[in-house]
Amino acid sequence: MIKRIIVSVIILFTVLDVPRLNLKVEAMTNYDRLALQLNQIIMKEPALQGALAGINLRSASSGEVLYDYQGNVRLRPASNMKLLTAAAALNVLGEDYRFTTEVLADHATIKEKVVKGNLYLKGNGDPTLLKKDFDQMAFVIKKLGIKRIKGNLVGDDSRYDDVRYSLDLPWSDETTYYGAQVSALTASPTKEYDSGSIKIKVKPGTKLGDRVEVAVTPKTNYVNIINHAVTVGEDGKKEISIEREHARNTIIIEGTIPLKAKPATEWIGVWDPTRYAATLFKQSLEKQGISVTGKIKTATVPDTAELLTIHQSMPLSDLLIPFLKLSNNVHAEMLIKEMGKVVKGEGSWDKGLAVMKTEVSKFGLNPKTMVIRDGSGISHIDLISANQISQLLFIVQKQKWFPAYLNALPVAGIRGKMVGGSLRNRLKQPSTIGKVRAKTGTISTVSSLSGYVTTKSGQTLIFSILLNNLLEESKGKKIEDQIVQVLANQ
Repeated sequence: MIKRIIVSVIILFTVLDVPRLNLKVEAMTNYDRLALQLNQIIMKEPALQGALAGINLRSASSGEVLYDYQGNVRLRPASNMKLLTAAAALNVLGEDYRFTTEVLADHATIKEKVVKGNLYLKGNGDPTLLKKDFDQMAFVIKKLGIKRIKGNLVGDDSRYDDVRYSLDLPWSDETTYYGAQVSALTASPTKEYDSGSIKIKVKPGTKLGDRVEVAVTPKTNYVNIINHAVTVGEDGKKEISIEREHARNTIIIEGTIPLKAKPATEWIGVWDPTRYAATLFKQSLEKQGISVTGKIKTATVPDTAELLTIHQSMPLSDLLIPFLKLSNNVHAEMLIKEMGKVVKGEGSWDKGLAVMKTEVSKFGLNPKTMVIRDGSGISHIDLISANQISQLLFIVQKQKWFPAYLNALPVAGIRGKMVGGSLRNRLKQPSTIGKVRAKTGTISTVSSLSGYVTTKSGQTLIFSILLNNLLEESKGKKIEDQIVQVLANQ
């Protein structure tokens, strides 16, 4: 109790800018000294002038709050919201949960190696489908002896509702990979699993004045590339713009790239991910020599359809790695809808968020004191306190799935996107490298960092740092790193 009073008095006198108590150093505990160090960072950092900070620190072993600065103030968490989404998903679905994708055909129409009706591709929320997965499903269809589809290729995304964007997604994010449309049937371009997007790579031509060379991953005619960009001299400027038109899959490339310059790469969210996935599957069928006479359409699979093959995703414990380490927004929203479908029978944000609020209450949090509008934290309306996040991180340690949760968090200073994640280029000092596992967060004017740090003395501390109303998010990250370095040195 004395320790907490001392910390509170120090904070109060620091905020009021009046002389501090003349405490004798001998009477101060380690955490009193820690409070002084953290206060100095908060009060002397110019980037926090006019900004809001919420910081909470607690013992990982006891849960005791060791330091608190405005820890009960509700702030925008950015992607720290994913800590709640991941915990709720593990609790509801389980770490062994897998998503399925089914291929079906109209019943009793398979005759003489021909499907005389429709072929159906039914998505059940797998955010990790790659082109190779469609290739594998097409290979199985070929092995069944099927050579022709006389009907249509139908994509079924009915497991979730048809609302494609979360409530507060900015209109300017519509074409970005992190703001891609959410569908129960979707596809990813690479093993980073940016669902509902494609990868565009632009490199210089072979000589001055050439149009730039453009590579699309996965290779597909689903998008239309309009290339206006040109190759300039080696001393020219690298100014490449890659933009998708609103509500269309036309991508316009403008600008210049010098000879011998490194390629410019961008990930673009597609319009209508259901048709995107179906288009990739059609390409895979054709690659196997299976022709599709009809068109690509979207509809619900009839009850009479016959199952031909089924693809299973990686387990949720593995899926959490790209989700949390790379902070994948679409994964978050698909997990929200999946929880809604599993628990309440409806794959929607409304039902899924209701489930998440119920789950976080099981961790001792009060959802009535939060504002939760999505699962990713991209909303500027989301509100939660640093104290609530650190409390969550303390309670989840007791769950049987906690090792999978902890393993999915970015690791400070460790190379590799699937290990270090969004912290791979931060906190590289000897005191912190490999000793911090935490979730980053960034939206306009917001930066956040919450997780676990192993100190020099061998303790594990839980911290949550929420910084709002910043003029530059990058400066917020420097402040977070300063704070975590102080913690690691204890």
